This record gives sequence, structure tokens and C-alpha cells, in this order.
Amino acid sequence: EAGSERDKQQILQRQRREERELQARIQAMKHTVPKNDKKRRKQLLQEMAHLEAKMEEKHQQELELYFERRSRSTNVDSVTDELARMALENQSLYLSRAQRRHERKAAHQQEHQERIEVLEMEDLASYRREEEEKLAAILRAKNLEMKNIPADGHCMYRAIQDQLMSFVTVDSLRHCTSEYMQKHVDDFLPFFSNPNICDGCARADFLKYCQDIVRRASWGTQLELRALSHILQTRIEVIRADSPALIIGEEYNTKPLTLVYLRHACVTGEHYNSVKLVKATGAEAAGPEVMGASAAMTPRHF
Repeated sequence: EAGSERDKQQILQRQRREERELQARIQAMKHTVPKNDKKRRKQLLQEMAHLEAKMEEKHQQELELYFERRSRSTNVDSVTDELARMALENQSLYLSRAQRRHERKAAHQQEHQERIEVLEMEDLASYRREEEEKLAAILRAKNLEMKNIPADGHCMYRAIQDQLMSFVTVDSLRHCTSEYMQKHVDDFLPFFSNPNICDGCARADFLKYCQDIVRRASWGTQLELRALSHILQTRIEVIRADSPALIIGEEYNTKPLTLVYLRHACVTGEHYNSVKLVKATGAEAAGPEVMGASAAMTPRHF
């Protein structure tokens, strides 16, 4: 009986190993399909589901066969001999030929994945150069140039912070944005809601989204920019390489704060930079004016 239990555990261990190998194969397959290729990713998901279902069916049949053979036989020795034979086959054949095939395949997949990553990085660098050249031309026409902002998840808020007359922390900007959006839920909810989600669920999701603005280093979107436009009572202009500038807060008769949106700046995703004058003179060259607390959120326009 003890030997029979050991043989069953061997079958289960082998099956778990096969499942790990399948998951490694699936992860490698995921990296071969670009994230923006929705059609191929859908096909990949279907193929992954098929592979997982096929393996699950195979493992189920193996266990059923094991218990069927064991239950048919009243001779414990014959059951043990059968399981021993299965274990021997698994160890001698699978752990030799199959393991070597698996190792060769894994090495090939690793090499293939490394080539893909190199090509993706080369493509990203090319897109980044092209995007920066277009943005530089747009900014030159405004006598501006890009001012780099750290890509730390706070970039949109830091770009706004950079253009205020007096120092305001990123935390305070996030808190003000979150509070404003929670106080004006009905103004923002239509642009946040998913039509397939009930209204109550959408509102709850939106309130959690607002709370995460403070809790996490989450990327800012047009929703947050609209809230900041109202908080600062100023227009915000977002310069983009391949689209006309986006103006938020057109109801305010002010010169806009100018942000630069970069789609290919970071491996992790989208990014915002600030701007500065090409040739700063006078008070601008001396740096932003330090004002009282009541003017802490006054925009410093270029």
C-alpha cells in the first residue's frame, strides 16, 4: 500500500512539473505578441486556453486509468508492479529524452525572447527619437523647449508643479485633485463609466479611483488634468507629436500651462514633461518668484 501511494505521488509530481513547463511556455508565447495587436492576442488567449484544457484532460485520464487499474486488481503485488512499470517508464524515458528536449526548447525560447526584446528596444528608441524631433519642432515655434521630468508615476503632477509660481508639493496636488473629483462625481463619472457596469458599481469604482490618486503613484489622465484646470482656474495645454494640442479648461481666459505628452518616452509607458523658455531673461532667468501661501497655486505662464 505504501509503495502504491509513492507511485501515485510520482504521477502527481510529474503532472505538476508538466504544468509548470506549460506555464513557462505560455509566458514565452505572450512575449511574442505585441500588446497593441488585439487580434493576435485574442488568438493567443484561445490557444493558451486550449493547451491548458488539453493538459488538464490528459492528467485526468492518467489518474482515472491509475485508479481503474488499481480497483480492478485484487492482487496488491500486481498493482504495485503496474505502478512501478509506469514510474520506470516516466523516469527512464521522460526524464531522459523528454527532459533533454525540454531543456533544448527552453534554451531556444530564451534566445528567441532575447532577440525579440532587443528588436523591441531598437523600435522604441527609433519611435522615441522621431517623437522627440516632432515635439521639439512644435515647441520651437512657441520659443519653448522640453524640460525633463522624472518618470516616477508622478510625472503629470510634477510637470504642473514645475509651472506654479511657488512651491507646492506633489502630495498636495494629488490630494486637491482627489478631493475635487470626489466632490464633483457627476461631472467626471460619464467619462469614467463602463456601459457594461451598473451605475452603483461604476460610482464605487470611481470613488476608489479617486482615493488611489492619493494612495498610489498612479499615472494621471485627462480626468485629473480637468480637475487641476478647475482647481488652478487656468487652461492646460498638452502638446502631442502626432495630434493637435489638447486644450483643457477652455472656459478660463488665461494663458495655458503647457505640458508635453510623450507616448514612447519610457519602457513602462506614457510620460509627461514640462517646458521652459529657450532663452530666459530677467525675472524668469532668476527662477520662479517665491510668493505667499495664498498664492501658492498661482500658475507661472511662459
